[in-house]
Amino acid sequence: MTSNPHYRYGPGKTGEEYESLQRTDTIKELISYAIGCMMGRYSLDEPGLIYAYNGNEGFDPSRYTTFPADEDGIVPVMDDDWFEDDATNRFEEFIKAAWSPETLDENLKFVADSLDPKRGEASIDTIRRFISQKFFKDHHLKVYKKRPIYWLFSSGKKRAFECLVYLHRYNENTLARMRAMYVTPLQGKYNARIDYLDKEKDNAGSATAARKLQKELDTMRKKQQELREFDELLRHYADQRIPLDLDDGVKVNYGKFGKLLAEVKAVTGKKPE
Repeated sequence: MTSNPHYRYGPGKTGEEYESLQRTDTIKELISYAIGCMMGRYSLDEPGLIYAYNGNEGFDPSRYTTFPADEDGIVPVMDDDWFEDDATNRFEEFIKAAWSPETLDENLKFVADSLDPKRGEASIDTIRRFISQKFFKDHHLKVYKKRPIYWLFSSGKKRAFECLVYLHRYNENTLARMRAMYVTPLQGKYNARIDYLDKEKDNAGSATAARKLQKELDTMRKKQQELREFDELLRHYADQRIPLDLDDGVKVNYGKFGKLLAEVKAVTGKKPE
């Protein structure tokens, strides 16, 4: 029934409007499938569900040859290109693997054109904006009726650091690995960027250029502070080596991580402690 646009979107729209809505939803489903392949839930080499067990036990990387699954089921979701293996960069790799490197630009444009691109925005930037700002809250939570299988760990409102974790691959080492592989290195990258901007501002050729650099500096410093606070909280939870019991369901397990996760109230019905 959901493939019928009149049923899915309601009556009273033009054929062009139905086509546009259906195309947008199809592209969102493609991005969701690609993230599933990153996580190892799906594979381009085999049909159907590949991995949905517990604690990453029995995970077999050899089942993901065409497009390798992520090593640990932790995929950064960043609004800038801080990590080679973040969701946006891996989506680009997915498109290459699923179709062809020769048609990459054409395919990325097709995807971006379905995601409300801004005027003059590069295709990959449109895709990054959707993945980092809208995928979890506006798509994944709705599709899974507030019982997500990919969990969004978030540093807070400034989104200094965010990543998705596949709940079936989470284990007691996941938070420590997240900290070591991503959060700690990102603090170093932020510090280096702030130092660079400071020097550039001192050498700015105009007041306008200096103001622009100062604005970015202010943003980076706020993100830096948010990341430090997140790191302290992450270390606290990582030291606890929290296990999941999938029999308890998503609602109970999602509530075990306090303010580390986004949209806690939407999932658990309670504010994070």
